[in-house]
Amino acid sequence: MLTLVVGLLCLVSGHTVRAQDATGSRFVCNAIPPGAEPGCGYVSTGSRFQSGSPVEDELRNTIIELRETILQQKETIVSQQGTIKELNSKLARCEAAGDASPQGKSRGQGSRRKEYGKNTMGDLPRDPSETIDQLGKTMQSLKGRLENLEVRCTNISSGGVSALTPLPPELRDLLRQRLGALETQLLQKVAELEEEKSQLYNETAAHRQRTESALNSLLERITELEKSNNAFKSPEDFKVSLPLRTNYLYGRIKKSLPEMYAFTVCMWLKSSASPGIGTPFSYGVPGQANEIVLIEWGNNPIELLVNDKVAQLPLSVSDGRWHHICITWTTRDGFWEAYQDGERLGTGDNLAPWHPIKPGGVIILGQEQDVVGGRFDATQAFVGELSQFNMWDRVLRPVDIMGLANCSAYMPGNVVPWIDANVEVFGGASKAALEICEDRAFDS
Repeated sequence: MLTLVVGLLCLVSGHTVRAQDATGSRFVCNAIPPGAEPGCGYVSTGSRFQSGSPVEDELRNTIIELRETILQQKETIVSQQGTIKELNSKLARCEAAGDASPQGKSRGQGSRRKEYGKNTMGDLPRDPSETIDQLGKTMQSLKGRLENLEVRCTNISSGGVSALTPLPPELRDLLRQRLGALETQLLQKVAELEEEKSQLYNETAAHRQRTESALNSLLERITELEKSNNAFKSPEDFKVSLPLRTNYLYGRIKKSLPEMYAFTVCMWLKSSASPGIGTPFSYGVPGQANEIVLIEWGNNPIELLVNDKVAQLPLSVSDGRWHHICITWTTRDGFWEAYQDGERLGTGDNLAPWHPIKPGGVIILGQEQDVVGGRFDATQAFVGELSQFNMWDRVLRPVDIMGLANCSAYMPGNVVPWIDANVEVFGGASKAALEICEDRAFDS
């Protein structure tokens, strides 16, 4: 037995060993060079085992088996250590994911929960319906992610990676609890948004009801005003007031003009604005905003524009009194006449000769048009009152114009008559009852 033990020590340690048994026999073990066959000499007083003996072969085979077993055990231990590290790493990630739920207890967990909620939920849209849909999708996404995490952790604990360290049941229960808490929180948020949506709908319905009530009141007021306007003694007994020099107060004639080769336009004006009364009326057509314009702008005299050609008129109406103005024009030689209070004060020719007045335009009271029906300039706006705007497609006789000026004749325009239904006002301009001849007599 001592021989076997000494031999093992000899082969394993690789050092020289000397020993002596009770009989006085001596054993010597020498170092084995690398790559050499293991061998051990037994020296006694009279005998020696030589290399290659049966006993030595048995010892060598036993030692080789022991060495292989030790190496296999070493490799197994190393592999198991790596598996344990990998499993611990995955379990740590499982716990970290679990700590991201709303049930985290430490401050670090609370911080991660806050960031997770921010990154997951994002900014909520203003529309409650969109918010509810987004929360539902987010809840399903988080639920799926946590379920996948639970499945992975369960696989780990069931031996998918290694069965050396099973996943504790407490961790699985914690994941389920946190999933339930998150789902409860999201459902509560959805319920709150549903309630907010219902409140918004009720507020919208109430606002709609208030708006409809206000519109109905306004409609009733407009109807009353229309009835009041219709209460004029006659449809032509009214005036249009344009009290401010702005680019949004004006009146509009609903009728347009046909193609004309002559015209007469007459009106009553009252203004004391300075410098210049502005633009009592303008007629614009596509391609020519200044087809017919009567304007007193700045320190210039009153001007008549036909097809953007200009003639200065010897009229003066800025004394704050009512004045009757009539202007005639014919395409033949561009001849024109200017009347004030029934008296012809001036004539001229060569004002857009042989140019027919184009049809289909817009007549504006109180503003000069830079484009058809709009783009007004406040500095060119008429400030004052006007009435009895009538237009004919011919040149009136002087006697007819005198009859209109002294209120001895009533002759509405055959192209544009002055009637209430034909005039609309905008931007603060107003219509009021007026019997021009009585008012003018009182004014004088």
